[in-house]
Amino acid sequence: MNGLQISYFEASARKRLSELVDAGSLVEFCPPEMRQTSPHLAMLDAPLAFDDGVVTGRASLSGHKVLVAAQEGRFNGGAVGEVHGAKIRGLLDRALSERPTAVLLLIDSGGVRLHEANAGLIAISEIMRAVLRVQAAGIPVFALVGGSCGAFGGMGIVTRLCTEVVMSEQGRLGLSGPEVIETVKGVEEFDSRDRALVWRITGGKLRRALGEATLLVDDLIPAFRTAAVSLIERYRAHPPVPADLDELLGVQAELTERSARFAAARDGREIWANTFAEASRVPEMTVAEFNIQLGEAA
Repeated sequence: MNGLQISYFEASARKRLSELVDAGSLVEFCPPEMRQTSPHLAMLDAPLAFDDGVVTGRASLSGHKVLVAAQEGRFNGGAVGEVHGAKIRGLLDRALSERPTAVLLLIDSGGVRLHEANAGLIAISEIMRAVLRVQAAGIPVFALVGGSCGAFGGMGIVTRLCTEVVMSEQGRLGLSGPEVIETVKGVEEFDSRDRALVWRITGGKLRRALGEATLLVDDLIPAFRTAAVSLIERYRAHPPVPADLDELLGVQAELTERSARFAAARDGREIWANTFAEASRVPEMTVAEFNIQLGEAA
């Protein structure tokens, strides 16, 4: 690590990985020189990427063995196609035999590629099942969300299946993206050009306040690294165990209560008003201030 303060939001997938893991430790699976490109994009004469928009491999993080996947939001919005999805699913399958300390998914995706609709949807379902299998085997899967495309569509669901979700304020998480909602329901329902609204609805602060993200960090690669190391050490000290029925029912009851509590909310500000003593200051709070306020509210 060189100690530079590098924006996670602005960095490429490879830059995020190179600064996140221990220097020189990344061994890439299916690297660009293998040229495993999407056959579907090729048939449409669409631009290709030799890694199909995702970097997967083995690395160490503060000395701990990890498997990692980083989506490249600059290529097709990080959308999942057949090859892209197979690389992530293959990485997760590999975790069952290699037994890493953790799997890190650096998610930056708008969902499934329209060019590869059925193949992409199948790939997403396989990734979901693989995430659950890895966790059932006692290996935590951490989602890191802070890229320019956020985590939407199928990858939004994958994110919520992970053991922990680390987000920056700049990160976004949801099912349907703002542009999709606007296209289907109209600008009166959701104005995707209202960037403040977009972040109030899908951004890291709201998702952390709702408990859908488990950690909120600054928009810096070292901050994501520190969070990931902290989670690894926590789970090494207290390995995850499958939830029993009572625990699952308890979580379901919490979600039901939350849904009822915020049923009429149309904006993140209404949720903040029910969570923070200084709700009007939430947009301008630093991450440190936000976390302190959230702790006091809890």
